[in-house]
Amino acid sequence: MPSRPVPLLHKPRTWLALAATGLGALLAVAGCTSLAQKEREIVFRIEPGVARWYDGLPQGLKEMDLAVPQPSSAPKALAKQSVHAWWWPSTRKDAPAILYLHGSRWNLTGQLFRIRELHDLGFSVFAIDYRGFGKSEGDLPSEKAVYEDARIGWDALARLEPDPQRRFIYGHSLGGAIAVDLASSLSNEAKKGGTTAPASGLVIEASFTTLADIARSFSYPWLPIQLLLSQKFDAVDKIADVRMPVIVLHGSSDRYVPLGFGRKLFDAAPEPKRLIVVEDGTHNNSLRLGERDMRRAFGDMFAIRVPAS
Repeated sequence: MPSRPVPLLHKPRTWLALAATGLGALLAVAGCTSLAQKEREIVFRIEPGVARWYDGLPQGLKEMDLAVPQPSSAPKALAKQSVHAWWWPSTRKDAPAILYLHGSRWNLTGQLFRIRELHDLGFSVFAIDYRGFGKSEGDLPSEKAVYEDARIGWDALARLEPDPQRRFIYGHSLGGAIAVDLASSLSNEAKKGGTTAPASGLVIEASFTTLADIARSFSYPWLPIQLLLSQKFDAVDKIADVRMPVIVLHGSSDRYVPLGFGRKLFDAAPEPKRLIVVEDGTHNNSLRLGERDMRRAFGDMFAIRVPAS
């Protein structure tokens, strides 16, 4: 198998440093009407177009567009909105299926290397671009919008794979916070209805506790950033509500989201759970370097066996 280039998604600390300094600067202009807009631009940092390392769709991967429900009160002239998705089924009919939720900056074309890694692990992979990313139609994303898009993606996956015992959620970086929100929402709905959660597991890779925490870690701890932010991405509180097995995957050499954030998420998650620390793993290669441990964890935590490639 040819080697897969792992893209350098950011210069060291660029995204987080920009977010921290940018959000800190916004404190000085809190009265500005464009504050929320600027905040969302900093958080999502969307790169338009196709990632330079993208080499085309693999054979067997299908593209589709998912409709975004509009409230009945919405004006008729409202611009069309949709969520673009990739569905890459495994050749095995009994393969588990996973919803992949990416982080900031790059659309699906920049995520193919990780999607391929999950597919090679034996999963059928369903991946989405949030509105405003890639071919998804919509405005600049917001925390509320990406949570809605994740749910739209989940509902689509549930139609493709009706068996909840074979459905899983995977989030990387900012996508980890989105995955935690989805998993906690599904868990709370199931608890209210007296049923089990319609997913069999959650995997969080290279993610953080809250957006304010990660911004403060690269800025000044005393800055009251949390009082200003409209985008919270509070994963550490929500993960306590998750009622499915949880795997937290984190690289020991992650310079964008230090390992301490992964440990805090793991500590806050209920049992059953497992923390996988990948020695020398970075923000973008821990899934690849930790493949052996992940295969073992999938068997132990999720009771599924993914064949070796």
